[in-house]
Amino acid sequence: MSRRALVRLVSFVVLLVLVVSVAAVGGLPHRDQIEGWVDAAGPAAPAAFVLLYAVITLFPVPKNLLGILGGLLFGMALGLLLVWGAAMLGAMAAFVIGRALGREAVEQMTGARVARVDEALARHGLLSVIAVRLVPVLPFTAINYSAGLTGLPYRAYLLGTAVGILPGTVAYVALGAYATDLSSWPIVAAVTALIVLTVAGVVAARLWRKPRTETT
Repeated sequence: MSRRALVRLVSFVVLLVLVVSVAAVGGLPHRDQIEGWVDAAGPAAPAAFVLLYAVITLFPVPKNLLGILGGLLFGMALGLLLVWGAAMLGAMAAFVIGRALGREAVEQMTGARVARVDEALARHGLLSVIAVRLVPVLPFTAINYSAGLTGLPYRAYLLGTAVGILPGTVAYVALGAYATDLSSWPIVAAVTALIVLTVAGVVAARLWRKPRTETT
């Protein structure tokens, strides 16, 4: 898991550099123009975004860009509410679906080692859920389905997810909300937060696995 997190961190940095480069060359729409697009769509825009995000969450594809898109389209406050709510809906649905499908189907669909997730959640419970959710580059969908196959209580899963995804969600939404001013402090703070969360998650994962290694 630590190795995958490092790979995803590098991928995120590369993607961020590409986005900034494209924005610097071609420019981004002005905030007033973006708000005009959203206003023209009316109430259907937020509803459609939440539904799309929640559905995409059920599939093992990157969803972080949707968080950035939410901030770009709806701004910081509303974007955060929509992205966080959509992520929670998708996480709840995947948890239930995972329990219905069974271990073999989930492992084939997500490529995750359910036994490893089960062991981690069994050892640390709620704290484990919060920890893996704090790392923004860990596979969100795989964790959702795998958690449904563990003995983790539904309430602990929901609470851990609700708390754990919040910092990363704030950072990704901020990237979109302030994308029209790439030199602003919220952009710098968001990128710094994502890197710190990822590195801290990698370190925590190694520390948690260390006692198990020493006792075997």
